[in-house]
Amino acid sequence: MSANSSENNKSIKAGQQDNAEGKDTEPQVESTSDFETGSITVSKDGHFIHCLTIIGQVEGHYILPSQNKTTKYEHVIPQLVAIEESKEIEGLLIILNTVGGDVEAGLAIAELLSTMKTPTASLVLGGGHSIGVPLAVSCQRSFIVPSATMTVHPVRMNGLVLGVPQTLSYFEKMQDRIVNFVANNSNISDDNFRRLMLKTGELVMDVGTVLDGEGAVKAGLIDELGGLSDALDFLNMKIEEGEK
Repeated sequence: MSANSSENNKSIKAGQQDNAEGKDTEPQVESTSDFETGSITVSKDGHFIHCLTIIGQVEGHYILPSQNKTTKYEHVIPQLVAIEESKEIEGLLIILNTVGGDVEAGLAIAELLSTMKTPTASLVLGGGHSIGVPLAVSCQRSFIVPSATMTVHPVRMNGLVLGVPQTLSYFEKMQDRIVNFVANNSNISDDNFRRLMLKTGELVMDVGTVLDGEGAVKAGLIDELGGLSDALDFLNMKIEEGEK
């Protein structure tokens, strides 16, 4: 018998003895790290703030290829409900670095964020493109770092598109939903937002506008230039105001 086998037998006997004495020897299984799920709850000055990331492409009703980095809306929505109902979590920070994705899935998440009573703040890092724009403006306060960019363009659809009046009407209505939401949740007017969407000469083979951090603030899309500490300071301020 090897030395390892002897050690194993000793461990088994010790476990049996502990059970006989009424001791709990069940193994402690560690849960999956919150960092791996794209969300984490941290405490500062006694306040619990939850951080949720929306990265890659917002996935809707269709599963994207495995090589795509995605944010699944069916994962995010239950988290938002749990955060809103939680007695411990007092603030929510949304960090965005997204190329956009499914329009209806993105709008669903944005609508939930805009109706939360829990103090919310968004921070755009890298990019907040396409449907990432409504997601960025949906929070009570939006921040963007100077190096980040945001792409504003009309609604686009992949695959077969029927060239009939009903299709055009569908596109117009979907675009109106986006424009109205952005205008109602930011400091940009619907006319100015449409102007950015339909601008020509800036995107290769497309219409639309690319805004850097400063440009997004000047346009009224984002509330202010800032980073992580600025977003957290805002949330802590809102939490303290709520305690008074």
